[in-house]
Amino acid sequence: SARRSGIVTATDQMNRYFSLSQMPIVSSRYWDGVHGMNPDEVRQDAEGVQTMRFLARNMAWLMKCLAAGKKEGVALPEQEKVEFTNFIH
Repeated sequence: SARRSGIVTATDQMNRYFSLSQMPIVSSRYWDGVHGMNPDEVRQDAEGVQTMRFLARNMAWLMKCLAAGKKEGVALPEQEKVEFTNFIH
């Protein structure tokens, strides 16, 4: 739960790290967070709670897809040696 919208910046930073690490990122339909000072206030955030339901369903779906792929022998993508570019010549 977040008190203010700083959660958007924190989520953005985490997702950038996940993306750079080639991790699947589960999304929702809006910023993934709920607002409130305590659990009762959070429950009153109908939009935030709905967003969390969307996120949970999408995460469950992705986990099922990953398990099905693993069961069928779908291999992870081939990795290449990382090439670094130095623009100072």
